[in-house]
Formats: sequence, structure tokens, C-alpha cells
Amino acid sequence: MTRRQALQSAIFLLGFLYILMTVTYIIRTNGDVKDRFTGFYAEKDHTIDVVLIGSSPVYPYYATPMLWGEYGIAAYPISSNLQRPAAAVYLTEEVRKTQQPKLFVFEMRMYTARETDLTNNMAYTRGVTDNLKYSWNRVKTINAMVEDKAERYTYYFDIFKYHSNWKTMVLPDQIACFRYEKPDKEKGYVMTDEVGPCEAVDTSEITDKEPMPEYQEKCLYKLLNYLKDNDLQALFLLSPTVMEEEKQRMYNYMEEIIAGYGYEFLNMNDYYEEIGIDFASDFSDYGGHTNAVGAEKCTEFLGRYLEGKYGLEDRRGQAGYESWDAAYGQWKTDMEQARGTIARRIAEGDFAELAEEE
Repeated sequence: MTRRQALQSAIFLLGFLYILMTVTYIIRTNGDVKDRFTGFYAEKDHTIDVVLIGSSPVYPYYATPMLWGEYGIAAYPISSNLQRPAAAVYLTEEVRKTQQPKLFVFEMRMYTARETDLTNNMAYTRGVTDNLKYSWNRVKTINAMVEDKAERYTYYFDIFKYHSNWKTMVLPDQIACFRYEKPDKEKGYVMTDEVGPCEAVDTSEITDKEPMPEYQEKCLYKLLNYLKDNDLQALFLLSPTVMEEEKQRMYNYMEEIIAGYGYEFLNMNDYYEEIGIDFASDFSDYGGHTNAVGAEKCTEFLGRYLEGKYGLEDRRGQAGYESWDAAYGQWKTDMEQARGTIARRIAEGDFAELAEEE
């Protein structure tokens, strides 16, 4: 083969891979997880000060537009349903490619889960891997999260899974994802006006410890060592939920590990009164996730906590944050409507259908 032929072959291959990548980005299944990740990639470099990483409690509990509008904190969730703790280090690396957050916040609910429960459905893995841009870090993420080497190629080239979505290529919202960058007007937050009443379980007097699942403990140590090695500030957080005694003992166990590395574990279930959370009205699905009213309360608590503990800069009024101002304005409008809907649902007993916790 001549040098000219080799160059032509290389150009053809690069062109083919670029087209493959672009088509894949477009036909990946649309939805709030894709919107959240493409929204993150669309944010201007070095503008986000707080990144929240974890499972589905992250994006409905903490209204990032409210954090901006009332505390001047530019925060963004990198969250997917039943997100496996094995992803945490790689998502942190992905964030650091374009952002330099002053603080990483890790939601810890999934760290009590058995790994077999998180690997029996590929969606819990693909929620992460299929929403990352093509890169070496994505390859590392797949290698860490997909044990069966024979199956990895379907993750490396996820077009194998999404090829049947070709009809979506004509949708404007999907075409806009050709670079996997599409601004999210809600800044990753998902508001819901459903109501699923439940009762609080007080586990505050449980102080003994029980080991967390072995695999998740390894993931926690890997994350803590990564954070320390890279001199990153972090907060480990547990969002309000219907507590269980066994899990409380596991949280006590992991809190001790986290404290040993000099980081803080904030169990918001110890602060129901300060938050003002009402289990009869503030959850959308019977204790798994908050609705808009519950999110407003949790966001206010977290905003005050971050403001007091971490000295984050108030960026309101700075150039380049106009989209955040717009997000806050839209959140206020949507919040008023959701508040009325939630009140009506409670009055009428119009409660949500029970769904699997994520």
C-alpha cells in the first residue's frame, strides 16, 4: 500500500467513525437522563461550582435552578436511575474534563445495594455508559462496569442497541444532540407534582454499625482514594427517605469510613424538623423521591448548608450565567403551578401509583 493509499484509508476510517459517533448520539433513546447529560456537556467550561453524582434521588430532590436563584450556586446533577457506585470515579473524571467544581456531592443510597441487584438489569449500567461522549474515559467506564468481556462491544458501540431508533433522527430535539451537547433549560432538575404519602421511620437512635455490601465498600474506598489523590473537596449525602434499621447501620458504617478520610457524611434523615419535610405530602412515590414541594424544602436546606460550610461564591450577576437566570425564572413559574396541583391531589386523595424505587 502506498503512502497516498494509506492516507486515504485513514481519512475514510476517521470519516466513518465520526459519522457513526454522530448518528449514535442522535438515536440514543431520548428522555430526562439523556437531557441531563447532554445538558451538562453543553454548559460553558469552568462555570459549574457544585456537581451532584448519584442515583435517582439526586435530580428530583435538589432543584438546581433554585440553588442558583436563591443562593447563587451553579450546581448540576450527573445522575441516572439506580446508578451503580462503580461509576462514581469515572463520572468524576468526566466532569473534570470541562469543569473544575469547588465541591462534589455524592448521594449514597445505592451504596447499600447488593451488586447482583444492580447488574441484573443492563439499564442500570447503560444509564451511565450510554450517556457519556465517546472517549477513553468511556472505555474505562465500560471495562469497569461490564464484567463479561464478550458483551463489551455492544457498549463500546451502543448503536447496536439503538439502531432500531433510526426514525428518531428526524426529531429536532434528537438532531440537536449530534455533538451530545444540548442545553437543558431545567439544569438537570426534574419536577414532579405527584403525591405518594408515607410515614417517617425514626432510626436516629441506632448507633451500631453493619458492614455495607463488600463490592460497594470497594467502590467507596476507590472513590475516596481518588478524591484524596486529586485533592478534591467532597460531601457525602443521604437524602430523606423512609429509613430501614439495617440500612441505618450500614450508613453508620460508611460514615466512619468517610470520616477517616476527612470528609463529611450528611444524613438528611437526621434533620426532618429543620428541613420541614412532611412525609404525608412531600413525596411523589411513597418515600422514594420527593415531589416539587419536598424538593423545594430539601433544596433550601442543602443551599443553606453549602453556603455555611463551603464558602461557595455567589455568581449571580456575573456574565455568562444568563441561562441560569432563565432557569430560575421558569422554575418559579412551574413551582407555583406544581404547588397548586399537589394541594389539589392531597385534597382529592389523588395519589400516585406505587412504582419501583430507583
